[in-house]
Amino acid sequence: MAIESVVSSVKSLDSTEGISKATGVSAEATRGVLDAALPLLLGGALGQSNNSGTSAGFANALTQHAASNTSNVGAYMSGVDLKDGEKIVNHLFGSNANEIITQIAKKSGVKKADVKKVLSAAAPYLMSLLGKEVGAQQQQQQANSAAGVAGIMGSLLGGGGNGTASLLTGLLGASGGANANANANANASNNGSGGLTSLLMGLLR
Repeated sequence: MAIESVVSSVKSLDSTEGISKATGVSAEATRGVLDAALPLLLGGALGQSNNSGTSAGFANALTQHAASNTSNVGAYMSGVDLKDGEKIVNHLFGSNANEIITQIAKKSGVKKADVKKVLSAAAPYLMSLLGKEVGAQQQQQQANSAAGVAGIMGSLLGGGGNGTASLLTGLLGASGGANANANANANASNNGSGGLTSLLMGLLR
């Protein structure tokens, strides 16, 4: 499963309807939040995998979530752990999670409380899909380490550096705009928490 397939799965009709039922947020609003937030969640995942202070924990989290059965998205979403999802979102977005969520709400036109609900439902599913993909890649490469996870994540998201920024802004489509792409490319080489925050916020401008 390539990263495009991961994104397609999270934004699929089954997923959108499942998240809508699990959170009480309309399907239309759910789609709007996912469109705005997915590149940012992926950027946060890349930052977690590249940060020496979080890479090991992130690798373990991917392994744990990969064990979830996501073959039936509706069934999975009916039992999704929203509290776990909220923790994942906070980890991926870091100390500026509240500001990033506020910007997602503005971009999507969905109230902040509903954005939080949608993200809390989508994040565990995203982690499970990423974990399955990383696990499959590890088997092929025999790279069973946190460093291996970082390399695989970089490869999935465009090879790291400006390639990653291009993929993330590409996922935003036309709404990202030239300014978002420029801001992302300017910050993509810095994988610290400050640089990651700048990248994520740049994608929303």
